[in-house]
Amino acid sequence: MSDEILKLRKEYQKAALDESHTHADPFEQFNHWFAEALNAGLDEPNAFVLSTADKDGHPSARIVLLRDATDRGFTFFTNYKSRKGREISENPAACFTFFWHALERQVRLEGKLEKLPESDSDSYFSIRPKGSQIGAWASPQSEQIASRAELETREEKYQTQFGDAPIPRPPHWGGYILIPDYLEFWQGRENRLHDRICYELSGSEWKRFRLAP
Repeated sequence: MSDEILKLRKEYQKAALDESHTHADPFEQFNHWFAEALNAGLDEPNAFVLSTADKDGHPSARIVLLRDATDRGFTFFTNYKSRKGREISENPAACFTFFWHALERQVRLEGKLEKLPESDSDSYFSIRPKGSQIGAWASPQSEQIASRAELETREEKYQTQFGDAPIPRPPHWGGYILIPDYLEFWQGRENRLHDRICYELSGSEWKRFRLAP
């Protein structure tokens, strides 16, 4: 297997990224690249790796879905009692990593997470599919369970409990927003000499610069 892994290699040749072709505002730059990912028809371009760490610095990562991007920050929703939720409560520093393979692009966002207002979480929860709403009640996310049957029993319980009535948002479920202080836009290039254009917040100003690959 090691030989097969060693043989895996791809040259990136689709595009280049120069400072002069980026926006001075990193949020505008993200919006531009995200629009291009949408227009390219990529499968779930809003999927990203959420990296968090506990109070002792032990890291963990998982794929979640971006649900909003504004000039303040980037939003996702989850179970507050999950492992990620517990880690965020101990250590709000986090990193989002998007990888759009078809475009040979990666975006990394670093900053701190804050809980969204309950009204924002209520609004988003109300437009989720009913099955996803039930799932938020049924799943004790990140807790050990005996079997799939246990999860399905919990799902049936809440389906019966709520019936056809509107389903309220569980108090343990809601949104976070990442307030970034660093954004990096990576464009694959030949010979591993990739382009990396970065933005770092200094006071109230964004500094834009290039890093060596």
